[in-house]
Amino acid sequence: MGVLANMPSTVATIDAVDRAESGRPAEDALTRLVRLVDADLQECNRTIVANMNSDVELIPQLAAHLVAAGGKRIRPLLTLAAARMCAYDGHRHIDLAACVEFIHTATLLHDDVVDESLLRRGLASANAVFGNKASVLVGDFLFARAFQLMVADGSLKVLDILCRASATIAEGEVLQLVTQNDLASGEAQYLQVIGGKTAALFTAACEVGAVVADRPLAEEQALGQYGTALGMAFQLVDDALDYAADQATLGKTVGDDFREGKVTLPVLLAYAAGDSEERAFWERTIDQSEQTDADLDHAMALIARHDCIGATLRRAAEFADQAKASLSIFPASQYRDALVAVADYTVSRAS
Repeated sequence: MGVLANMPSTVATIDAVDRAESGRPAEDALTRLVRLVDADLQECNRTIVANMNSDVELIPQLAAHLVAAGGKRIRPLLTLAAARMCAYDGHRHIDLAACVEFIHTATLLHDDVVDESLLRRGLASANAVFGNKASVLVGDFLFARAFQLMVADGSLKVLDILCRASATIAEGEVLQLVTQNDLASGEAQYLQVIGGKTAALFTAACEVGAVVADRPLAEEQALGQYGTALGMAFQLVDDALDYAADQATLGKTVGDDFREGKVTLPVLLAYAAGDSEERAFWERTIDQSEQTDADLDHAMALIARHDCIGATLRRAAEFADQAKASLSIFPASQYRDALVAVADYTVSRAS
């Protein structure tokens, strides 16, 4: 038996992490959503643990490291809440929520290797502890588990939604790699990147909630629009925090995006607003990857000078408003109210 089979407290650990994180005042909306779908979430956690098991001991060892790192589980929460909002009273949404989390976790493992990240959620990243090869291969394992859960569900529509999302995520990550160190790529491509690498899975996570409930296409599309807009807002806030948060808040090393030459909206706005000297700074540090130890502080100062964080957060708030508006098709319910509140929470993380 694998390591996780001998760890009966793993589900309790996941639940404890969820409770500890959701106890933060800034996460009241997320707390409410967790409490609303608590029974479903606990069952989803058990499904996650059961499917992380393997006789190859490195797999559950690395998986246990990921569990210990915690995480808000926003994506599976969206699947659970969307299904319940659509009056679904079965169990398919449990496995599909776990599937969504596996896809997300697999992409995190791969992303940390590509980005050479040393921190994930404030702890040493899996690649820092176990090495790049193990992280990539366990990420592959989690993708395979996700596809097993999709196939077991038996719905070709669900399979199509989640497979397309997986492909879109990969395309978004590749496009980000292509546009890295290229200020000329511009805002349209930036939005395309975050639409692929982040929003696509939010979209799919919400859509499958309507599909399992056998709701009309209009409701499925509305939930997809909610997920897309929420995912865009979520990533915009993350990109703002990389230049505005402290390391404890961010959960990763502040300035990682800058050091990696990622072209995010705060940088694009600062570059567009800058004078010739400022633009030369961005061209040297981003386009040419020539950076000194003092450059991150200067980059943050330039971003602050032109209120690029504020502008990015205002854009995120616009997407959050779009997300909330898309839910108007659904009758009032505690689930709809919770999803509306999560859209506001997504932006409030930066306050």
